[in-house]
Amino acid sequence: MPSTREANPAKKVKRPKINQEIILKAYQLMCTSKRMAETYDENKEVCSKYVHSTSRGHEAIQLAAGMQLESYDFASLYYRDESILLGIGMQPYELMLQLMGKADDPFSGGRTYYGHPSLKRDGFPTIPHQSSATGMQAIPATGMAHGLKYLESQGLLEGKDKPVVLCSLGDGSVTEGEVSEAFQMSVLKKLPIVYLVQDNDWGISATGKEMRTMDAYEFAAGFKGMERMRVDGSDFVDSYQGMKKAYKYARDRKGPILVHAKCPLLGHHTSGVRKEWYRGDNDLKLHAQIDPLPILEKYLLETGETKKSLKERADAAFDTVAKDYEHALNSPDPDINDFDSHEFAQTPIIEEKGERKPKGAEKVVMVDAALHAVDDILKNHPEALFYGQDVGGTLGGVFREAATLAQKYGDERIFNTPIQEAYIVGSTAGMSAVGAKAIVEIQFADYIWPGINQLVEELSKSCYLSKGKFPIQSLIRVPIGAYGGGGPYHSGSVESTLLNIRGIKVVYPSNAADMKGLMKAAFHDPNPVVMLEHKGLYWSKVPGTGDAKTHEPDKDYIIPLGKANKVLEADEQKMETESSLVVITYGMGVYWAKEAAKKYAGRIEILDLRTLNPLDWDAVQASVKQHSRALVLTEEPIMNSFAESLAGRISKECFEYLDAPVQTFGAANLPAIPLNVDLEKKMLPNADKVADALESLLAY
Repeated sequence: MPSTREANPAKKVKRPKINQEIILKAYQLMCTSKRMAETYDENKEVCSKYVHSTSRGHEAIQLAAGMQLESYDFASLYYRDESILLGIGMQPYELMLQLMGKADDPFSGGRTYYGHPSLKRDGFPTIPHQSSATGMQAIPATGMAHGLKYLESQGLLEGKDKPVVLCSLGDGSVTEGEVSEAFQMSVLKKLPIVYLVQDNDWGISATGKEMRTMDAYEFAAGFKGMERMRVDGSDFVDSYQGMKKAYKYARDRKGPILVHAKCPLLGHHTSGVRKEWYRGDNDLKLHAQIDPLPILEKYLLETGETKKSLKERADAAFDTVAKDYEHALNSPDPDINDFDSHEFAQTPIIEEKGERKPKGAEKVVMVDAALHAVDDILKNHPEALFYGQDVGGTLGGVFREAATLAQKYGDERIFNTPIQEAYIVGSTAGMSAVGAKAIVEIQFADYIWPGINQLVEELSKSCYLSKGKFPIQSLIRVPIGAYGGGGPYHSGSVESTLLNIRGIKVVYPSNAADMKGLMKAAFHDPNPVVMLEHKGLYWSKVPGTGDAKTHEPDKDYIIPLGKANKVLEADEQKMETESSLVVITYGMGVYWAKEAAKKYAGRIEILDLRTLNPLDWDAVQASVKQHSRALVLTEEPIMNSFAESLAGRISKECFEYLDAPVQTFGAANLPAIPLNVDLEKKMLPNADKVADALESLLAY
């Protein structure tokens, strides 16, 4: 902690070049923040119903940061940042509405914790939703700065203002690997972002010495190009001057800057982890000696203010908090009938358009259809950009799925990233918040796991928890599936894991025409969309997958998400005289089913789901009722899978129409796909195995 200040000097201190009204405003807001924390403690039975944290001890640096943000800036805050919110002009009443989970909570309508803002309001900085996971906001925040720099490079930002991004972090969170990914990209791309690190030397009950050998200022020295600054976070004047320099540095587009602010922790970690449970008297006394409020009061008295005038401001703050508390307490609770609104933002793509098979069209493989779709998007949407591992430069992706794009559109729009799956996924949240539209790629489905944290916590929850203010447009391309000898780290299927994440859409095309139409729809969808692209179908080189190569649709072709497609229909006469069934599948399963169905001509319908979420349940239900037998076919291991879940739903909701139990078929229940091709074949489904399953079900 900083050392205790020395006794007051006899003479008045020299005023810095800060308007005195700004300092007086900060004093009143500091009194406001302190009284809010006291009020919450005095009314624990109400205010501790939901866990909250306050800014006690951090007020000086937070007000210095918040009061200098402009309305055209962007911010990503953390759960202790209530004084930043007061500094930008939020009222105690508004924050208390969130504290109590009230209907008029301006951020989330009672859906998320205190100090978790989602603000899109004229005259205020934009603050997109971010989660409680410490340090995770660094990636979306850096994505915002990245998006701003991209839009500026394309002349797509209106006006002459130079927006910056403020990313606020606790020092304990800087040990998170995702913070390092954000720092790495910020210096690599020289992004206009200020990382404010507030260091109170505690991470819940762990001290700084337990958690790290260096503080954030020292750690950031390892990122070449990161400007650094230390400020006294308990001193408003020093903090204000420091933040002024930091914002100017970023506005002048010199690159990222980290501000390390040492400050005391005067309140509890949270209302659920109280300070007296883990902190000794000596520690509490040491922190209290550098309380920002008496430090600022002392400064104001030394610069000519009177005790009377300061008391008037403190009393005004006290009255405001008291009135706002009563007002918030008596405000209405949320309408429980609205609990499920805003899972997704409404997509504009609701019907199939364009020509699927234009006159004179040539056949293309899936990988080229994807390339052409992205090319069309980039051509018509200057706000779109595409990035990931190895997709830029001359390679254009390890599957050549982005070949020529970098040469055509330049390195600002098509570029390689470091090996950072978390950044690739999470940065799209920031891109979306500033108006850039990112198409990104994870090189193999087996490597998506480092990005799942961002996908779950930041992308999937944003629309719901912000009540529709911040849906995240994000198109994430993921090559998936086994293709013969790819081995355990390049052959996996991950759709069931993804489908357990609410708030994202999952698309899985099986042919070139669908690839192009669904890619366009996924781009225009305002929600996160994961596009699973089977590597074994990319070039139709795997035996039996020739039909994945189709005539190329025109440039206007688009397919709405959530619409299944019958790729094989049963013969009506056969259906009347013999038993028939529907195979419900997607991806490679379509081709196993088509080959297997040849043995049972006219008796098999194949329903290609195309989109796994949203699911075309109406089509599934209609086909099951028509045939009374159903096989759900997947490439994944069956146990606890999407296929098993779908089969269970069919059994429950179509029970009275079934002539046989719903069957599932997929890979063996093993943790990985073996390298040896014969072992792989033994583990995975194929046409012969599917044919046996069809025979058994038809004969039931």
